[in-house]
Amino acid sequence: MMNYLWAGMIILSCITACMTGRTAELSAAVTDGAGQAVTLCISLAGIMGLWSGILELMQESGLSKRITAVLCPILRLLFRRAAKDQQTIERIAANVTANLLGVSNAATPIGLQAADRLYSLYDRKGTPDEVLQFIILNTTSIQLIPTTVAAVRASLGAAQPFDIMPAVWGASIFSVITGLGAAKLFAHIGPKEKR
Repeated sequence: MMNYLWAGMIILSCITACMTGRTAELSAAVTDGAGQAVTLCISLAGIMGLWSGILELMQESGLSKRITAVLCPILRLLFRRAAKDQQTIERIAANVTANLLGVSNAATPIGLQAADRLYSLYDRKGTPDEVLQFIILNTTSIQLIPTTVAAVRASLGAAQPFDIMPAVWGASIFSVITGLGAAKLFAHIGPKEKR
């Protein structure tokens, strides 16, 4: 779907530029935009490499396991069936930990593994509420350290790229509560699946 949207915008831009006689501006914008994209990618690669390394150190030192141990009792309340399978609940906790640290690129593979294991607990049938709750939790995710956003802000010249942290904390906590609350509400009022 996104491919169609991007292609549509590009075609519409080309048609508009031709109709208004602004093809030179279009060519300049394409060249300038491509250069900015490469610069942004290089600056993001550095900070993402730094935080991925920190996450790896946390895993090697055992700090991630300690954070996971703290999160497991809370997550067992949300994921009752997953709580019966230690590997599933540990993967869910590891995903939440990576999201807390703002390393969403490291959280994605762990999240996919957790969703796959969680879905297999339901014999891969239907759309179980716990799988949907996990997807919502992963998508909304509370972030203590917004590394990606801070990296973008730093690459664009922000003097204090991490000064948005209080706003990020408030917005992410509110989005998690709203998302999980809506999931619980719709699970109670929706049609019940046979388990």
